[in-house]
Amino acid sequence: MHIYKLSGRNVDVTDAMRDYVEEKLTRLDRFSDQITDARVTLTVREVRDAGRRNRVEVQLNVPHGIIRAEEHHADMYAAIDRASDVLERQLRKFKTRYMKQRAEVAPSPQPDLAEVEETAGAGLEDDVTEFQPEIVRQKRFDLRPMSPEDAVVQMEALGHDFYVFKNMDTGGCGVVYRRRDGNYGLIEPS
Repeated sequence: MHIYKLSGRNVDVTDAMRDYVEEKLTRLDRFSDQITDARVTLTVREVRDAGRRNRVEVQLNVPHGIIRAEEHHADMYAAIDRASDVLERQLRKFKTRYMKQRAEVAPSPQPDLAEVEETAGAGLEDDVTEFQPEIVRQKRFDLRPMSPEDAVVQMEALGHDFYVFKNMDTGGCGVVYRRRDGNYGLIEPS
């Protein structure tokens, strides 16, 4: 990994932390043709649950999107390990999907069996089955004008993790959602 930015919130990023992050990010070098740059943020928070005290957020910019991981742990180094593992899995899926799309655009002649076996084993430590997500359900509903607070009440009443609504103050569409820390978030287009 050649280009990345490391920052800390409520923590002094030591040389040891910087070296550890760099070591973990170099594991992702085999995906370097997909990664354009990365941002890593280490945060120490005062929370009741000690297991969520240290947070590591990593955002990798890839062609046509981003790959993001956020992990918590009582130990900062363990949180870095977890985030690295999540990124590796996500990059493997991204690369598989990217290669499949490229193959569909420009079909190549069928490789012989020896080439397939050689390629299948290269760079993969564990067997990953490809999952192609698809839209399996559609819903249509009328957006009723309401405040974000009313939308949260509706979301909780329905037992959902998010709720789409029309903001009565702005007239635009909004989404409220439940955050991992128990609070709520609001997403609105600018």
